[in-house]
Amino acid sequence: MSSETLPSIGEMMSASVPMVRTLNLEFTETTAERAVVRMPDQSDFHNHVGGPHAGAMFTLAESASGAIVMTAFGDQLGRAVPLAVRAEIGYKKLAMGPVTATAELGRPVADVVAELDAGERPEFPVQVVITREDGAVTGEMSIVWTLRPNKAQ
Repeated sequence: MSSETLPSIGEMMSASVPMVRTLNLEFTETTAERAVVRMPDQSDFHNHVGGPHAGAMFTLAESASGAIVMTAFGDQLGRAVPLAVRAEIGYKKLAMGPVTATAELGRPVADVVAELDAGERPEFPVQVVITREDGAVTGEMSIVWTLRPNKAQ
């Protein structure tokens, strides 16, 4: 199969992660260094002040981090499973309207793969910034992922 017929990371995540479909997340950029995911304004997911619910914003940020992990380490899926280990989110300003999460990988891919090659279970951070359309930062997430090696058959 040529790379032109492979589904995008956004299409794969939409197909395999129900919350991505539920929140109608749009993957606008996915590279091994950065992922950008947009959540449209949807009244069904508003909180008591009329903006996106904190849980929806958490899911948006976590999905952006997952997109970068899948892009950076998708070629390792035959021998390891990516798992979120822990996350912390700070809500900075009121989010109104559509919001965008931008995730950046906190360690070089080669370093993480080298640890996996050495038989270790590497951990690596992903930093996510959530912004409104006017560019104001409404939230920040720090999430640590691991690549758990598959058990020997």
